[in-house]
Amino acid sequence: MVPMQKNSWAKFVLIAGALMLPARHGLAADVDPALAQRLADGVLRWGGDAEGGAPFELRDPHNPGHVIGFEVELADSLCEVLSRQLGRPIRAEFVQYEWDTLLPGLESRDFDFILSGYEITPERRSKVLFTRPYYIYAQQLVVRAEEQRIKSLEDCRDLPVGTLDGSAAERLLVDNHMKMIESYSGQVEPYLDLELGRLDAVLLDTPIVAYYAAPNPKLKSVGPPIGRGEYGIALRREDRPLAAAMDQALESLMVSGRLRTILARWHLWNADQAQLATGPQREAELHGMGFDAAGKPLPGAGEVSGAVDRRIIAASAQLWTFGQYAPLLLRAAGMTVVLTLASMALAVVLGMLVALLRLYGPGPLPRLALAYVEFFRGIPMLLVLFFLYYGLAHYGLKMNAILTAIVGFGLTYGAYEAEVYRSAILSVGAGQWEAARALGMPDDLAFRRIIFPQALRTALGPMTNDFVALFKDTSLVSVIAVHELTKEYLILARSSLKFVELGLLTAALYLAMSVPLGYLSRWLENRWGPRR
Repeated sequence: MVPMQKNSWAKFVLIAGALMLPARHGLAADVDPALAQRLADGVLRWGGDAEGGAPFELRDPHNPGHVIGFEVELADSLCEVLSRQLGRPIRAEFVQYEWDTLLPGLESRDFDFILSGYEITPERRSKVLFTRPYYIYAQQLVVRAEEQRIKSLEDCRDLPVGTLDGSAAERLLVDNHMKMIESYSGQVEPYLDLELGRLDAVLLDTPIVAYYAAPNPKLKSVGPPIGRGEYGIALRREDRPLAAAMDQALESLMVSGRLRTILARWHLWNADQAQLATGPQREAELHGMGFDAAGKPLPGAGEVSGAVDRRIIAASAQLWTFGQYAPLLLRAAGMTVVLTLASMALAVVLGMLVALLRLYGPGPLPRLALAYVEFFRGIPMLLVLFFLYYGLAHYGLKMNAILTAIVGFGLTYGAYEAEVYRSAILSVGAGQWEAARALGMPDDLAFRRIIFPQALRTALGPMTNDFVALFKDTSLVSVIAVHELTKEYLILARSSLKFVELGLLTAALYLAMSVPLGYLSRWLENRWGPRR
Protein backbone atom coordinates (compact mmCIF):
# COMPACT_ATOMS: atom_id res chain seq x y z
CA MET A 1 0.00 0.00 0.00
CA VAL A 2 1.31 3.42 -0.87
CA PRO A 3 1.60 5.58 2.25
CA MET A 4 -0.73 8.56 2.30
CA GLN A 5 0.97 11.91 2.02
CA LYS A 6 0.67 14.51 4.75
CA ASN A 7 -1.57 16.85 2.76
CA SER A 8 -3.73 13.87 1.76
CA TRP A 9 -4.24 13.10 5.44
CA ALA A 10 -5.32 16.69 5.99
CA LYS A 11 -7.80 16.45 3.15
CA PHE A 12 -9.12 13.15 4.52
CA VAL A 13 -9.69 14.71 7.97
CA LEU A 14 -11.47 17.73 6.51
CA ILE A 15 -13.71 15.62 4.28
CA ALA A 16 -14.51 13.15 7.07
CA GLY A 17 -15.27 16.00 9.45
CA ALA A 18 -17.53 17.65 6.91
CA LEU A 19 -19.40 14.39 6.36
CA MET A 20 -19.86 13.91 10.09
CA LEU A 21 -21.30 17.38 10.59
CA PRO A 22 -25.11 17.64 10.42
CA ALA A 23 -26.53 19.07 7.24
CA ARG A 24 -27.46 22.74 7.55
CA HIS A 25 -29.43 25.06 5.37
CA GLY A 26 -28.31 28.42 6.71
CA LEU A 27 -31.49 29.25 8.63
CA ALA A 28 -30.08 30.69 11.82
CA ALA A 29 -27.74 32.99 9.95
CA ASP A 30 -30.37 34.44 7.64
CA VAL A 31 -33.51 34.89 9.70
CA ASP A 32 -34.23 37.93 11.83
CA PRO A 33 -32.60 38.03 15.31
CA ALA A 34 -35.84 37.27 17.18
CA LEU A 35 -36.52 34.17 15.09
CA ALA A 36 -32.86 33.08 15.29
CA GLN A 37 -33.13 33.27 19.06
CA ARG A 38 -36.26 31.13 19.06
CA LEU A 39 -34.53 28.58 16.80
CA ALA A 40 -31.60 28.57 19.19
CA ASP A 41 -34.06 27.74 21.96
CA GLY A 42 -35.32 24.84 19.87
CA VAL A 43 -38.90 26.09 19.51
CA LEU A 44 -40.95 27.03 16.45
CA ARG A 45 -44.29 28.54 17.43
CA TRP A 46 -47.26 28.18 15.12
CA GLY A 47 -50.61 29.91 15.29
CA GLY A 48 -53.91 28.09 15.01
CA ASP A 49 -57.39 28.06 16.48
CA ALA A 50 -58.52 24.97 18.40
CA GLU A 51 -61.97 26.53 18.42
CA GLY A 52 -62.03 25.77 14.69
CA GLY A 53 -62.32 22.08 15.44
CA ALA A 54 -61.79 18.83 13.60
CA PRO A 55 -59.79 17.81 11.73
CA PHE A 56 -57.43 20.79 11.96
CA GLU A 57 -56.99 21.44 15.70
CA LEU A 58 -59.31 20.31 18.46
CA ARG A 59 -59.27 19.11 22.05
CA ASP A 60 -58.45 15.46 22.65
CA PRO A 61 -61.51 13.35 23.58
CA HIS A 62 -59.36 11.50 26.13
CA ASN A 63 -57.68 14.64 27.51
CA PRO A 64 -59.54 17.94 26.96
CA GLY A 65 -56.49 19.91 28.02
CA HIS A 66 -54.50 18.56 25.05
CA VAL A 67 -54.79 19.74 21.43
CA ILE A 68 -54.78 17.19 18.61
CA GLY A 69 -55.46 17.34 14.87
CA PHE A 70 -53.88 16.50 11.54
CA GLU A 71 -52.14 19.88 11.47
CA VAL A 72 -50.76 19.26 14.95
CA GLU A 73 -49.19 16.05 13.65
CA LEU A 74 -47.99 17.87 10.54
CA ALA A 75 -46.29 20.60 12.62
CA ASP A 76 -44.57 18.00 14.79
CA SER A 77 -43.39 16.08 11.70
CA LEU A 78 -42.06 19.25 10.06
CA CYS A 79 -40.04 20.05 13.17
CA GLU A 80 -38.61 16.52 13.19
CA VAL A 81 -37.33 17.06 9.65
CA LEU A 82 -36.03 20.54 10.51
CA SER A 83 -34.25 19.07 13.51
CA ARG A 84 -32.32 16.76 11.21
CA GLN A 85 -31.56 19.62 8.84
CA LEU A 86 -30.33 21.92 11.62
CA GLY A 87 -28.53 19.28 13.63
CA ARG A 88 -30.32 20.25 16.84
CA PRO A 89 -33.76 19.46 18.26
CA ILE A 90 -36.60 21.75 17.15
CA ARG A 91 -39.95 21.49 18.88
CA ALA A 92 -43.33 22.71 17.56
CA GLU A 93 -45.35 24.82 20.00
CA PHE A 94 -49.04 25.53 19.39
CA VAL A 95 -50.28 29.09 20.04
CA GLN A 96 -54.03 29.48 20.50
CA TYR A 97 -55.27 32.40 18.40
CA GLU A 98 -58.53 33.67 16.93
CA TRP A 99 -58.71 32.41 13.35
CA ASP A 100 -59.61 35.78 11.85
CA THR A 101 -56.71 37.51 13.65
CA LEU A 102 -54.02 35.00 12.66
CA LEU A 103 -52.55 37.36 10.08
CA PRO A 104 -52.13 40.32 12.50
CA GLY A 105 -50.71 37.86 15.03
CA LEU A 106 -48.13 36.68 12.52
CA GLU A 107 -47.18 40.25 11.67
CA SER A 108 -46.89 41.07 15.40
CA ARG A 109 -44.48 38.11 15.80
CA ASP A 110 -46.63 36.29 18.33
CA PHE A 111 -45.70 33.12 16.46
CA ASP A 112 -43.52 32.04 13.53
CA PHE A 113 -46.03 30.67 11.05
CA ILE A 114 -49.74 30.02 10.50
CA LEU A 115 -50.96 26.44 10.18
CA SER A 116 -54.74 26.35 10.55
CA GLY A 117 -56.49 25.41 7.33
CA TYR A 118 -55.16 28.66 5.91
CA GLU A 119 -56.30 28.91 2.32
CA ILE A 120 -53.82 30.17 -0.27
CA THR A 121 -55.45 33.14 -2.01
CA PRO A 122 -54.05 35.99 -4.15
CA GLU A 123 -55.01 38.49 -1.46
CA ARG A 124 -53.11 36.62 1.23
CA ARG A 125 -50.14 36.04 -1.09
CA SER A 126 -49.76 39.82 -1.29
CA LYS A 127 -49.30 39.97 2.50
CA VAL A 128 -47.53 36.76 3.52
CA LEU A 129 -45.16 34.15 2.15
CA PHE A 130 -46.67 30.70 1.57
CA THR A 131 -44.89 27.38 1.45
CA ARG A 132 -45.84 24.77 -1.12
CA PRO A 133 -49.37 23.42 -0.46
CA TYR A 134 -49.78 20.54 1.96
CA TYR A 135 -53.44 19.77 1.21
CA ILE A 136 -55.89 20.22 -1.67
CA TYR A 137 -59.47 20.79 -0.64
CA ALA A 138 -62.79 21.60 -2.30
CA GLN A 139 -66.14 22.94 -1.11
CA GLN A 140 -69.06 20.61 -0.55
CA LEU A 141 -72.74 21.57 -0.37
CA VAL A 142 -74.67 19.95 2.49
CA VAL A 143 -78.44 19.94 3.07
CA ARG A 144 -80.90 18.16 5.37
CA ALA A 145 -81.39 14.46 4.70
CA GLU A 146 -85.03 14.91 3.65
CA GLU A 147 -84.29 17.87 1.33
CA GLN A 148 -85.40 17.21 -2.27
CA ARG A 149 -85.38 20.73 -3.79
CA ILE A 150 -81.62 21.29 -3.78
CA LYS A 151 -79.39 19.36 -6.17
CA SER A 152 -76.65 21.97 -6.76
CA LEU A 153 -75.47 25.38 -5.66
CA GLU A 154 -77.61 27.01 -8.33
CA ASP A 155 -80.73 25.78 -6.53
CA CYS A 156 -79.72 27.80 -3.45
CA ARG A 157 -79.69 31.20 -5.10
CA ASP A 158 -82.76 32.45 -3.19
CA LEU A 159 -82.31 30.30 -0.08
CA PRO A 160 -80.31 30.93 3.11
CA VAL A 161 -76.88 29.29 2.84
CA GLY A 162 -74.42 29.13 5.73
CA THR A 163 -70.64 29.23 5.57
CA LEU A 164 -67.54 30.27 7.49
CA ASP A 165 -66.75 33.98 7.71
CA GLY A 166 -63.73 34.96 5.61
CA SER A 167 -63.39 31.54 3.98
CA ALA A 168 -62.96 30.55 0.35
CA ALA A 169 -66.45 29.05 0.51
CA GLU A 170 -67.87 32.46 1.41
CA ARG A 171 -66.05 34.05 -1.53
CA LEU A 172 -67.44 31.32 -3.81
CA LEU A 173 -70.98 32.10 -2.65
CA VAL A 174 -70.43 35.81 -3.27
CA ASP A 175 -69.00 35.15 -6.74
CA ASN A 176 -72.08 33.04 -7.54
CA HIS A 177 -74.37 35.90 -6.45
CA MET A 178 -76.10 34.02 -3.66
CA LYS A 179 -78.69 36.35 -2.16
CA MET A 180 -78.93 35.01 1.41
CA ILE A 181 -75.43 34.26 2.72
CA GLU A 182 -75.19 33.62 6.47
CA SER A 183 -71.58 33.81 7.70
CA TYR A 184 -70.48 32.21 10.98
CA SER A 185 -67.36 32.57 13.10
CA GLY A 186 -67.19 28.79 13.71
CA GLN A 187 -67.67 25.69 11.61
CA VAL A 188 -69.99 23.95 14.09
CA GLU A 189 -72.85 26.44 14.18
CA PRO A 190 -73.76 26.37 10.44
CA TYR A 191 -74.52 22.65 10.60
CA LEU A 192 -76.47 23.08 13.84
CA ASP A 193 -78.61 25.78 12.23
CA LEU A 194 -79.05 23.62 9.13
CA GLU A 195 -80.24 20.74 11.25
CA LEU A 196 -82.66 23.06 13.10
CA GLY A 197 -84.09 24.42 9.85
CA ARG A 198 -82.68 27.95 10.13
CA LEU A 199 -80.64 27.35 6.97
CA ASP A 200 -81.40 25.38 3.82
CA ALA A 201 -77.79 24.53 2.93
CA VAL A 202 -74.19 24.87 4.13
CA LEU A 203 -71.10 25.23 1.94
CA LEU A 204 -67.77 24.47 3.59
CA ASP A 205 -64.42 22.78 2.91
CA THR A 206 -64.42 19.02 2.41
CA PRO A 207 -62.26 18.29 5.53
CA ILE A 208 -64.88 20.03 7.66
CA VAL A 209 -67.71 18.14 5.97
CA ALA A 210 -65.97 14.84 6.75
CA TYR A 211 -66.27 15.45 10.51
CA TYR A 212 -69.34 17.62 11.02
CA ALA A 213 -71.75 16.62 8.23
CA ALA A 214 -70.86 13.13 7.03
CA PRO A 215 -71.29 11.43 10.45
CA ASN A 216 -74.68 13.15 11.00
CA PRO A 217 -77.59 11.04 9.67
CA LYS A 218 -79.80 14.13 9.58
CA LEU A 219 -77.59 15.74 6.90
CA LYS A 220 -76.40 14.74 3.43
CA SER A 221 -74.04 16.04 0.74
CA VAL A 222 -75.47 16.96 -2.65
CA GLY A 223 -73.59 17.34 -5.91
CA PRO A 224 -69.87 16.90 -6.48
CA PRO A 225 -67.24 18.97 -4.62
CA ILE A 226 -66.61 22.37 -6.22
CA GLY A 227 -64.11 25.21 -5.93
CA ARG A 228 -60.75 23.45 -5.59
CA GLY A 229 -58.23 25.20 -3.35
CA GLU A 230 -55.03 24.64 -1.38
CA TYR A 231 -53.93 24.95 2.24
CA GLY A 232 -50.45 26.34 2.82
CA ILE A 233 -48.20 27.41 5.68
CA ALA A 234 -48.03 31.21 5.94
CA LEU A 235 -44.88 33.01 7.08
CA ARG A 236 -43.69 36.60 7.22
CA ARG A 237 -42.26 37.74 3.89
CA GLU A 238 -38.80 38.29 5.36
CA ASP A 239 -38.61 34.67 6.52
CA ARG A 240 -37.69 33.23 3.12
CA PRO A 241 -34.91 30.97 4.48
CA LEU A 242 -37.35 29.38 6.90
CA ALA A 243 -39.98 29.03 4.15
CA ALA A 244 -37.40 27.32 1.91
CA ALA A 245 -36.48 24.90 4.70
CA MET A 246 -40.13 24.13 5.35
CA ASP A 247 -40.67 23.50 1.63
CA GLN A 248 -37.83 20.97 1.78
CA ALA A 249 -39.36 19.45 4.92
CA LEU A 250 -42.75 19.11 3.22
CA GLU A 251 -41.08 17.46 0.23
CA SER A 252 -39.33 15.07 2.59
CA LEU A 253 -42.65 14.19 4.27
CA MET A 254 -44.17 13.50 0.84
CA VAL A 255 -41.27 11.34 -0.38
CA SER A 256 -41.12 9.37 2.87
CA GLY A 257 -44.88 8.79 2.88
CA ARG A 258 -45.30 10.50 6.27
CA LEU A 259 -47.70 13.12 4.88
CA ARG A 260 -49.87 10.40 3.32
CA THR A 261 -49.93 8.55 6.65
CA ILE A 262 -51.12 11.67 8.48
CA LEU A 263 -53.80 12.44 5.91
CA ALA A 264 -54.98 8.83 5.78
CA ARG A 265 -55.13 8.61 9.57
CA TRP A 266 -57.48 11.59 9.59
CA HIS A 267 -59.52 10.30 6.59
CA LEU A 268 -58.30 13.15 4.36
CA TRP A 269 -56.25 11.16 1.86
CA ASN A 270 -57.71 11.17 -1.66
CA ALA A 271 -56.65 11.22 -5.30
CA ASP A 272 -56.61 15.04 -5.41
CA GLN A 273 -53.48 15.02 -3.26
CA ALA A 274 -51.46 13.64 -6.21
CA GLN A 275 -51.41 17.19 -7.56
CA LEU A 276 -49.24 18.29 -4.63
CA ALA A 277 -46.20 16.52 -6.12
CA THR A 278 -44.16 18.87 -8.32
CA GLY A 279 -40.63 19.32 -9.61
CA PRO A 280 -37.89 16.81 -10.32
CA GLN A 281 -38.82 14.70 -7.27
CA ARG A 282 -42.39 14.25 -8.54
CA GLU A 283 -42.21 10.47 -9.06
CA ALA A 284 -40.66 9.87 -5.62
CA GLU A 285 -43.19 12.22 -4.00
CA LEU A 286 -46.10 10.52 -5.76
CA HIS A 287 -44.90 7.11 -4.62
CA GLY A 288 -44.49 8.35 -1.06
CA MET A 289 -48.03 9.72 -1.15
CA GLY A 290 -49.41 6.40 -2.44
CA PHE A 291 -49.69 7.10 -6.19
CA ASP A 292 -47.96 5.69 -9.23
CA ALA A 293 -46.10 7.84 -11.78
CA ALA A 294 -49.39 8.59 -13.58
CA GLY A 295 -51.01 9.86 -10.38
CA LYS A 296 -53.24 6.82 -9.84
CA PRO A 297 -53.63 5.45 -6.29
CA LEU A 298 -51.50 2.42 -5.47
CA PRO A 299 -53.29 -0.65 -4.06
CA GLY A 300 -53.84 -0.31 -0.31
CA ALA A 301 -52.21 3.14 -0.20
CA GLY A 302 -55.12 4.66 1.73
CA GLU A 303 -55.02 2.04 4.45
CA VAL A 304 -53.33 3.02 7.70
CA SER A 305 -53.41 1.74 11.25
CA GLY A 306 -54.60 3.89 14.12
CA ALA A 307 -57.14 5.83 12.06
CA VAL A 308 -59.05 8.56 13.90
CA ASP A 309 -62.72 7.96 14.61
CA ARG A 310 -64.78 10.16 12.28
CA ARG A 311 -67.22 10.61 15.17
CA ILE A 312 -64.52 12.17 17.32
CA ILE A 313 -66.82 15.05 18.30
CA ALA A 314 -69.44 12.64 19.60
CA ALA A 315 -66.68 10.74 21.40
CA SER A 316 -65.69 13.91 23.24
CA ALA A 317 -69.29 14.42 24.33
CA GLN A 318 -69.37 10.91 25.78
CA LEU A 319 -65.91 10.78 27.33
CA TRP A 320 -65.57 14.22 28.88
CA THR A 321 -66.63 14.26 32.50
CA PHE A 322 -67.11 17.14 34.91
CA GLY A 323 -63.80 16.35 36.55
CA GLN A 324 -61.99 16.71 33.21
CA TYR A 325 -63.35 19.99 31.87
CA ALA A 326 -64.19 21.83 35.11
CA PRO A 327 -60.50 22.45 36.00
CA LEU A 328 -59.93 23.93 32.53
CA LEU A 329 -62.83 26.35 32.96
CA LEU A 330 -61.70 27.22 36.49
CA ARG A 331 -58.19 28.01 35.27
CA ALA A 332 -59.62 30.22 32.52
CA ALA A 333 -61.86 31.89 35.13
CA GLY A 334 -58.72 32.72 37.08
CA MET A 335 -57.47 34.70 34.08
CA THR A 336 -60.82 36.50 33.94
CA VAL A 337 -60.51 37.47 37.63
CA VAL A 338 -56.94 38.74 37.17
CA LEU A 339 -57.90 40.83 34.14
CA THR A 340 -60.97 42.26 35.86
CA LEU A 341 -59.28 43.20 39.13
CA ALA A 342 -56.23 44.75 37.49
CA SER A 343 -58.28 46.62 34.89
CA MET A 344 -60.75 47.94 37.45
CA ALA A 345 -57.93 49.14 39.71
CA LEU A 346 -56.49 51.11 36.80
CA ALA A 347 -59.95 52.39 35.84
CA VAL A 348 -60.63 53.63 39.39
CA VAL A 349 -57.37 55.58 39.52
CA LEU A 350 -57.81 57.07 36.04
CA GLY A 351 -61.49 57.79 36.64
CA MET A 352 -60.87 59.71 39.87
CA LEU A 353 -58.05 61.70 38.30
CA VAL A 354 -60.11 62.61 35.24
CA ALA A 355 -63.15 63.51 37.38
CA LEU A 356 -61.08 65.86 39.55
CA LEU A 357 -59.52 67.46 36.47
CA ARG A 358 -62.96 68.05 34.97
CA LEU A 359 -64.24 69.63 38.17
CA TYR A 360 -61.24 71.50 39.51
CA GLY A 361 -58.48 71.41 36.89
CA PRO A 362 -56.88 74.71 35.82
CA GLY A 363 -56.73 76.11 32.27
CA PRO A 364 -57.40 73.65 29.43
CA LEU A 365 -57.26 70.53 31.65
CA PRO A 366 -61.07 70.26 32.13
CA ARG A 367 -61.53 70.31 28.34
CA LEU A 368 -58.82 67.68 27.87
CA ALA A 369 -60.44 65.51 30.55
CA LEU A 370 -63.80 65.88 28.80
CA ALA A 371 -62.18 64.90 25.48
CA TYR A 372 -60.76 61.76 27.12
CA VAL A 373 -64.17 60.79 28.46
CA GLU A 374 -65.98 61.33 25.18
CA PHE A 375 -63.30 59.56 23.16
CA PHE A 376 -63.16 56.33 25.16
CA ARG A 377 -66.90 56.22 25.74
CA GLY A 378 -67.51 56.69 22.03
CA ILE A 379 -65.33 53.98 20.46
CA PRO A 380 -65.82 50.18 20.66
CA MET A 381 -63.72 48.20 23.10
CA LEU A 382 -62.58 45.89 20.29
CA LEU A 383 -61.14 48.83 18.40
CA VAL A 384 -59.15 49.90 21.46
CA LEU A 385 -57.71 46.40 21.91
CA PHE A 386 -56.84 46.04 18.22
CA PHE A 387 -55.14 49.43 18.12
CA LEU A 388 -53.11 48.90 21.29
CA TYR A 389 -52.03 45.36 20.41
CA TYR A 390 -51.64 45.33 16.64
CA GLY A 391 -51.55 49.01 15.66
CA LEU A 392 -48.86 50.18 18.07
CA ALA A 393 -46.74 47.11 17.29
CA HIS A 394 -46.13 48.52 13.80
CA TYR A 395 -44.39 51.48 15.44
CA GLY A 396 -42.25 49.37 17.75
CA LEU A 397 -44.53 49.81 20.78
CA LYS A 398 -45.29 46.15 21.45
CA MET A 399 -47.00 45.17 24.68
CA ASN A 400 -47.71 41.80 26.22
CA ALA A 401 -51.25 40.62 25.42
CA ILE A 402 -52.33 40.55 29.08
CA LEU A 403 -50.87 44.00 29.73
CA THR A 404 -52.61 45.26 26.59
CA ALA A 405 -55.93 43.93 27.86
CA ILE A 406 -55.48 45.59 31.26
CA VAL A 407 -54.49 48.94 29.72
CA GLY A 408 -57.30 48.80 27.16
CA PHE A 409 -60.01 48.00 29.70
CA GLY A 410 -58.54 50.44 32.20
CA LEU A 411 -58.58 53.32 29.72
CA THR A 412 -62.13 52.59 28.56
CA TYR A 413 -63.68 51.94 31.94
CA GLY A 414 -61.72 54.87 33.38
CA ALA A 415 -63.87 57.14 31.20
CA TYR A 416 -67.07 55.63 32.61
CA GLU A 417 -65.78 55.78 36.18
CA ALA A 418 -64.85 59.44 35.71
CA GLU A 419 -68.47 60.33 35.00
CA VAL A 420 -69.67 58.23 37.94
CA TYR A 421 -67.33 60.02 40.33
CA ARG A 422 -68.03 63.46 38.88
CA SER A 423 -71.79 63.09 39.24
CA ALA A 424 -71.39 61.62 42.74
CA ILE A 425 -69.23 64.57 43.84
CA LEU A 426 -71.70 67.06 42.38
CA SER A 427 -74.55 65.33 44.23
CA VAL A 428 -73.07 66.48 47.55
CA GLY A 429 -74.81 69.73 48.46
CA ALA A 430 -72.95 73.04 48.30
CA GLY A 431 -73.84 73.56 51.95
CA GLN A 432 -71.34 70.87 52.90
CA TRP A 433 -68.52 72.93 51.41
CA GLU A 434 -69.78 76.08 53.12
CA ALA A 435 -70.02 74.36 56.49
CA ALA A 436 -66.47 73.02 56.16
CA ARG A 437 -65.12 76.44 55.25
CA ALA A 438 -67.00 77.97 58.17
CA LEU A 439 -65.10 75.60 60.43
CA GLY A 440 -61.82 76.76 58.88
CA MET A 441 -61.14 73.62 56.87
CA PRO A 442 -59.00 73.98 53.73
CA ASP A 443 -60.74 72.77 50.58
CA ASP A 444 -58.49 69.73 50.17
CA LEU A 445 -59.17 68.59 53.73
CA ALA A 446 -62.89 69.25 53.31
CA PHE A 447 -62.90 67.13 50.16
CA ARG A 448 -61.15 64.20 51.85
CA ARG A 449 -63.10 64.26 55.11
CA ILE A 450 -66.57 65.44 54.09
CA ILE A 451 -67.25 65.51 50.34
CA PHE A 452 -65.51 62.33 49.14
CA PRO A 453 -66.98 59.93 51.77
CA GLN A 454 -70.50 61.06 50.89
CA ALA A 455 -69.82 60.91 47.16
CA LEU A 456 -68.38 57.41 47.49
CA ARG A 457 -71.64 56.08 48.96
CA THR A 458 -73.49 57.48 45.94
CA ALA A 459 -70.94 56.03 43.50
CA LEU A 460 -70.90 52.50 44.95
CA GLY A 461 -73.93 51.28 43.00
CA PRO A 462 -72.75 52.42 39.55
CA MET A 463 -69.21 51.24 40.35
CA THR A 464 -70.53 47.75 41.12
CA ASN A 465 -72.45 47.72 37.84
CA ASP A 466 -69.28 48.62 35.95
CA PHE A 467 -67.32 45.96 37.82
CA VAL A 468 -69.83 43.26 36.85
CA ALA A 469 -69.91 44.52 33.25
CA LEU A 470 -66.11 44.34 33.15
CA PHE A 471 -66.22 40.67 34.18
CA LYS A 472 -68.31 39.95 31.10
CA ASP A 473 -66.42 42.26 28.74
CA THR A 474 -63.17 40.38 29.37
CA SER A 475 -64.49 37.85 26.83
CA LEU A 476 -63.35 40.30 24.14
CA VAL A 477 -59.66 39.74 24.88
CA SER A 478 -59.57 36.48 22.93
CA VAL A 479 -59.03 38.63 19.81
CA ILE A 480 -55.55 39.43 21.12
CA ALA A 481 -54.79 35.83 22.14
CA VAL A 482 -55.63 36.07 25.84
CA HIS A 483 -57.22 32.80 26.92
CA GLU A 484 -60.07 33.58 29.33
CA LEU A 485 -63.30 31.89 30.43
CA THR A 486 -65.56 32.50 27.43
CA LYS A 487 -62.86 31.44 24.95
CA GLU A 488 -62.23 28.23 26.86
CA TYR A 489 -65.97 27.54 26.87
CA LEU A 490 -66.21 28.04 23.10
CA ILE A 491 -63.24 25.76 22.41
CA LEU A 492 -64.55 22.99 24.66
CA ALA A 493 -68.15 23.33 23.42
CA ARG A 494 -67.21 23.26 19.74
CA SER A 495 -64.97 20.25 20.33
CA SER A 496 -67.76 18.27 22.00
CA LEU A 497 -71.07 20.01 21.14
CA LYS A 498 -71.84 20.09 24.89
CA PHE A 499 -73.05 23.66 24.63
CA VAL A 500 -75.68 23.38 27.37
CA GLU A 501 -73.70 21.50 30.01
CA LEU A 502 -70.55 23.56 29.56
CA GLY A 503 -72.60 26.74 29.21
CA LEU A 504 -74.34 26.20 32.54
CA LEU A 505 -71.02 25.67 34.31
CA THR A 506 -69.54 28.75 32.63
CA ALA A 507 -72.56 30.82 33.62
CA ALA A 508 -72.24 29.54 37.19
CA LEU A 509 -68.60 30.64 37.28
CA TYR A 510 -69.48 34.12 36.04
CA LEU A 511 -72.23 34.35 38.67
CA ALA A 512 -69.82 33.16 41.36
CA MET A 513 -67.48 35.99 40.41
CA SER A 514 -70.04 38.78 40.02
CA VAL A 515 -72.87 38.18 42.51
CA PRO A 516 -70.63 38.64 45.59
CA LEU A 517 -69.82 42.13 44.31
CA GLY A 518 -73.47 43.08 44.71
CA TYR A 519 -73.49 41.85 48.29
CA LEU A 520 -70.23 43.68 49.01
CA SER A 521 -71.64 46.90 47.56
CA ARG A 522 -74.79 46.69 49.66
CA TRP A 523 -72.77 45.88 52.78
CA LEU A 524 -70.56 48.91 52.24
CA GLU A 525 -73.58 51.14 51.60
CA ASN A 526 -75.12 49.99 54.89
CA ARG A 527 -71.85 50.36 56.77
CA TRP A 528 -71.02 53.83 55.45
CA GLY A 529 -74.58 55.08 55.19
CA PRO A 530 -76.40 57.16 57.80
CA ARG A 531 -77.39 55.33 60.99
CA ARG A 532 -81.11 54.55 61.22
